[in-house]
Amino acid sequence: MINVRYLVRLSHAFITRFKIILFSAFILGVIFFIFIRFFSPFRVFNHSEYIGLVGRYHVDELPDLILTKVSDGLTKIDESGDINPSIAKRWDWQEDGKKWTFYLDENVKWQDGKKITSQSINYNFEDVKIDKPNQSTIVFTLKTPLSFFPAIVAKPIFRTGLLGTGKYKVAKISLNGEFVDKLIIRNSDGDNIVYKFYPTEDRAMLAFKTGEVDILESILDDQPVLFWPTAKITKIDNPNQILIIFFNFEDKFLSERKLRQALSYAIDKENLGQTRAYGPVSPTSWAYNPQVKPYDFDPQRSKELIDQLEDPVKKNLELNLISSPILLDSAEKIANDWKRVGIKTNVKVSASKPDQYQAYLAIIEIPRDPDQYAIWHSSQTLTNITHYNNKRIDKLLEDGRFELNKEARKKIYLDFQRFLLEDAPAVFLSHPETYKIERR
Repeated sequence: MINVRYLVRLSHAFITRFKIILFSAFILGVIFFIFIRFFSPFRVFNHSEYIGLVGRYHVDELPDLILTKVSDGLTKIDESGDINPSIAKRWDWQEDGKKWTFYLDENVKWQDGKKITSQSINYNFEDVKIDKPNQSTIVFTLKTPLSFFPAIVAKPIFRTGLLGTGKYKVAKISLNGEFVDKLIIRNSDGDNIVYKFYPTEDRAMLAFKTGEVDILESILDDQPVLFWPTAKITKIDNPNQILIIFFNFEDKFLSERKLRQALSYAIDKENLGQTRAYGPVSPTSWAYNPQVKPYDFDPQRSKELIDQLEDPVKKNLELNLISSPILLDSAEKIANDWKRVGIKTNVKVSASKPDQYQAYLAIIEIPRDPDQYAIWHSSQTLTNITHYNNKRIDKLLEDGRFELNKEARKKIYLDFQRFLLEDAPAVFLSHPETYKIERR
């Protein structure tokens, strides 16, 4: 058996004799590693990031956080809602906003190196005529004027196979039935982002815990991993989303404006623990009105308004509040607030938007342009889920679509917010905070 002491002495003698050579080799190895990792044109080490998202998406309706990495639109919208050049370097309008002409930036190319031409742009809008008089010009002719049409063409464009213009290419898509199950995008360095999609936050959390993904994006409830030492949690503000209660205007109780106002005053909105929302437009928008009726927590004012209601309404006050499972905690707080002012409230859970309801608690995306015609105009039977019908609001929404001057448009939407809040077709509660959860 070899003597351990002998091996130690032998190793020491070897290191002492060749220490300069060994040290030099180590330094050269480190330098070589750094060169290969950061400076070599040939990538040896590629990185993959595994991200979990909640939601079911078809291939043609992937979330913006993915689409904007892969491609661009003719225009792009900044945080304030202003429209800026992107694939189109400039644009103009004729016929009072019925005709829009976009001039392409000749320096922008598809990810395969081919030049972008008007012929390769495949927007397809209903009731819009599209002409391409030359390779660098594309003309959209609408049936009626639309002042915010440049915001519509901020939607990223793609060629066959989701080939775009962005920093990342789509490398692979896996489907589960008709929905995207996994999507891999890859940048020019060979680094991958692997997106995996889950139907619920519980399922996404399980995937995180089992190591299937290392990052979760846009999570509403961080409680399952709040005390995990290996989880890094980052809170994300979302000024372009609203937690909102929609009231059904066809309901015999909620058709009363005083009751809707009373319900808004009764809610302790600060108790929901998120950034207060005061209206339907994002606080970052150029059209935001900070001087609308705030409906601060005032149970006494709520009771006064209820006392002013007709006796048949007051005697039979009982409401059903429908919520999605993830918003159940907020729904219970709201129901308790309403019960304190004498309104019996039953909370019910629905996984999707109900066809019939009295009050419906939901999170909605705020349109990047202040136009909210689809949500509040009385003609929009499919998307105006409150069945809201107000001639003044209808007229303001119509005027906002036709007005091309930004300052004049702003005045229209300031009035829209003021009158909408006075009528209280909904309660604007908060801008929900979401969480990014990463493995340390």
